[in-house]
Amino acid sequence: MQPRITGRGIVPPRRLSRAESREQTRERLLTAAAELFAEQGVSGASVEQIAERAGYSRGAFYGNFDDKHELVLALLRQRTEHEFEEVRALGEAAGSFQDALAPLRQWHRDRAKHLTQWLALRTELLLYALRHKEIRPVLAERERFARAAMAAGLEREFRANDAEPPADLAFLALILHALEDGLLIQRLLTPEDVGDEVVVDAVEILLRSWTRPPQPATKDTTP
Repeated sequence: MQPRITGRGIVPPRRLSRAESREQTRERLLTAAAELFAEQGVSGASVEQIAERAGYSRGAFYGNFDDKHELVLALLRQRTEHEFEEVRALGEAAGSFQDALAPLRQWHRDRAKHLTQWLALRTELLLYALRHKEIRPVLAERERFARAAMAAGLEREFRANDAEPPADLAFLALILHALEDGLLIQRLLTPEDVGDEVVVDAVEILLRSWTRPPQPATKDTTP
């Protein structure tokens, strides 16, 4: 840490506690691993490369993780918590989906700047889970977190529109989550055809349909 200059002169940086230093090391190792996994794949990134990218020795890696497998588990949990908090914060800051549209669009525009790396890491972690059954429950937990956040947002929207959901909220959230994955792949492969905010556009169309009051049936006047 760099010293701070205040009105009382130069203030030396506060020395990190052992726990804080350890947490900082773990965070840097996880960040380095995420970068390398996106670039080279989980199998292609070695412990030595991860430690070097983070600015540490091989010993520092094994001082925090038993092996790369444990690091993948920690990375999955970290990403789950971070993304859940981001989505939840967006939903709680807005009273309705319409209120959340502007920040949601900005969030998707920001993610689009790093979509290749984001999707590459997501795919690598999925492939790792497919090859290691013991990882799947952790990845499943991550997916449930995301769907739960979507279901909570849907519940608020139906309540605000005094509308009845056309199906169970968990199922509707599953539809939106799967739709998001597919649309992001299309965005990556054909950026000239698909915009950064395609997910928000699609959700807006679906919500308009789901929350629209049912229209009365018209009588057949055919003689």
